[in-house]
Amino acid sequence: MPILADRHFPVRPDLDQLRHQAKDLLRAIRRGDADAVGTLSRHTTGVTPETAQLHDAQLALARSYGLPSWTRLVLACRMTDAIWRDDRLAVADLIKRHPALLTEDARGVKGNWGPPMSYAANLGRDEIVTLLRDQGASDLEFALDRATLQGQIGTARHLMALGATPPRDAAMGPCETLEPSGLALLVELGVPLTDAHGDRLAPVGMVLETYGRQPQGKHECLEIFAANGIELPDTPPMALHRGRIDLLEAHLVRDPALFARTFAHSDIYPLTLGCHADPRLALHGTPLDGTTLLHMAVDYDEVAIIRWMLERGADVNVRAAVDTDGFGGHTAFFGCVVSQPFRVRARRDDAVARLLLDAGADLTVRASLRKELRFVDDETLHEYRNVTPLEWGEQFHDQDWVSTPVMALLRAR
Repeated sequence: MPILADRHFPVRPDLDQLRHQAKDLLRAIRRGDADAVGTLSRHTTGVTPETAQLHDAQLALARSYGLPSWTRLVLACRMTDAIWRDDRLAVADLIKRHPALLTEDARGVKGNWGPPMSYAANLGRDEIVTLLRDQGASDLEFALDRATLQGQIGTARHLMALGATPPRDAAMGPCETLEPSGLALLVELGVPLTDAHGDRLAPVGMVLETYGRQPQGKHECLEIFAANGIELPDTPPMALHRGRIDLLEAHLVRDPALFARTFAHSDIYPLTLGCHADPRLALHGTPLDGTTLLHMAVDYDEVAIIRWMLERGADVNVRAAVDTDGFGGHTAFFGCVVSQPFRVRARRDDAVARLLLDAGADLTVRASLRKELRFVDDETLHEYRNVTPLEWGEQFHDQDWVSTPVMALLRAR
């Protein structure tokens, strides 16, 4: 029976930190903390808070992460650490003593980084890839997919020399992570830029809707598609997606009121380019339906476009449209507060927020917003009425989406 995990096991788990977590869990169990006792009861049998020992807390912690035992957790930590450190000898020793590790996921739980050879491919550890292939690892195609997804082009070529062939949907990986080098390699190899069903628009939709925030990579991916027969519409949102200030300049000449215009979700994420009908699958933080180019530029970290717009006279306090239920009306600054967790982690400063503040962003603006997240524990619709940017961040139901540096800046002001 599979273990039901309560929490996510990190891509690079830290064994020392996990040992401390187990000790903290034991202390919490002994003082009767409800969450800790619940973790113990869900993941152990016949153990009470009064009888619990450190090994019980370790077992409960390991199973809460989805691993069957503390021993397996330790092996996962050692294997992943050895690969990160590019320690070929340590990897070889672990495989020799525990042959099953060759085919199990390196983290001990099913995940998209895969078994040790694929895990090594994510990091460009070619010598370890060769070692594991020589030991009998068979996850060549998955390893190749991970290498192209991560932009590890040298490793991708190395895997092909070892016999790997790109899977049919190989283009989806680099489109998810906005890695143009991986996409360019597939073009070079003559691999069709499609999904597993042969849909040539699905990878384009992935680039537009993905959680990633890597503007230059996104621009280059879209130009690769344009060079390979995908017609990108001449619209202001698409010019922004492409990072093409020259095209935006031309739109501004034709429409001097461009910066005040608001755009529907379908304008930003066209169905004709493989985007989903379900708007929740276009992954962004603060709502974008009915917003302006400035709102979009903030969400997508298009700093150069933000600067250009402000220099050309864009109103930093321009508001989104208000729908028939009274939701909307937020300024672009709200997007500095709540955004994709990937962006929150990648941008650990408040540079965009300060740029907007320097341009006169009003922090007292109030708006009503609602948000329904996907691929999180809580996918229900939440409503926030008449909130300032600070209150938007304080009340948001998933704090992983809230920028800590921006909230500190707001509280200081």
